[in-house]
Amino acid sequence: MAAVLETSILTEDTDLKNIAQKVYDNQRITDAEALLLFEKGSLGFVGSLANFVRERLHGDITYFNRNFHIEPTNACIYTCNFCSYSRLYAHRDEAWELGLEQMLDIVKKYDDEPVTEVHIVGGVHPKMNLEFFAELLRKIKAHRPGLHIKGFTAVELDYMFRKAKKTVREGLEYLKDAGLESLPGGGAEIFAPEVRAAICADKVDADGWLNIHGTAHELGMHTNATMLYGHIESFADRVDHMRRLRELQDRTGGFNTFIPLKFRNKDNDMSHVSESTLVEDMRLYAIARIYLDNFPHLKAYWPMLGRQNAQLSLSFGVNDLDGTIDDTTKIYSMAGAEEQVPSMSTQDLVVLIQQAHRKPVERGTLYNVIKDYSAEALV
Repeated sequence: MAAVLETSILTEDTDLKNIAQKVYDNQRITDAEALLLFEKGSLGFVGSLANFVRERLHGDITYFNRNFHIEPTNACIYTCNFCSYSRLYAHRDEAWELGLEQMLDIVKKYDDEPVTEVHIVGGVHPKMNLEFFAELLRKIKAHRPGLHIKGFTAVELDYMFRKAKKTVREGLEYLKDAGLESLPGGGAEIFAPEVRAAICADKVDADGWLNIHGTAHELGMHTNATMLYGHIESFADRVDHMRRLRELQDRTGGFNTFIPLKFRNKDNDMSHVSESTLVEDMRLYAIARIYLDNFPHLKAYWPMLGRQNAQLSLSFGVNDLDGTIDDTTKIYSMAGAEEQVPSMSTQDLVVLIQQAHRKPVERGTLYNVIKDYSAEALV
């Protein structure tokens, strides 16, 4: 009742009040209502609703995991206008390419660390084919069987499978047999075809991305979903993107978390596009939490937002701050992310969450609880 009264104070708009009542009654909002939240909902209004949903689902729990990244290459055959990371394969003077043993050495570096996940994503390199990555997976599993391997965006997978002349199901089954356990959410960008044509015309389209994730779900693999926001897309494009994700989740239930990714304009072909403000960032997180009622988790990628803004997001629907990561992650730092050296210790993350008056819980990739830190003293 207190939440209802609080939100009523924040707006006199009848339509917004009706949306609030649906949220409090645990009823799904429509696309039109989501669009209205973008157009008319104040930060305080949508934030209050999102926090209500977050606490109904998770209370004060905020998850993180101990993970590290492997980025096999930044050489890429694609030319996405928003990308500051990749280098065209034909112009490799600023590119790196890691061999199998080099990547295995990165895994070995963590042999004495209690990490639970390795996250493998990079550019689309024509010589790094399906068999190359299957062998990498086998080597990682042979060395450290208990390490969860989350790897390869739908963009990378689409290229691998087409080059190997395998169907999506055949390719995913092959990688799963080699050790792949879940997929990250990258490559979704914005599903609207006219926007996609303007910012990433030559890579897998929305239907292809959704088919890869849906097929992974059918094979028992969980995946994440992302949305690149704050560039040339409209509010309607955002709602369309989330609608397609919500519909797939209704059918499969295979998504773990939704991760909004803020467009950064440093050193790319869209540097003329202004970045979204912090207020708009928080509104996006909040509306995503309200609309995506069948997604169990909403994640803020803290290296992109920065530590303080990530803390703030915990009041706008977010219940996951990703992980400890590692200082080798270049995809976002090269685009102007807030954290140029994206690495935090477990204690750093625990304190960050506690300072926001939330309860830190270390999780596995599939949200199994590894350790509850909520009883630890704030230092």
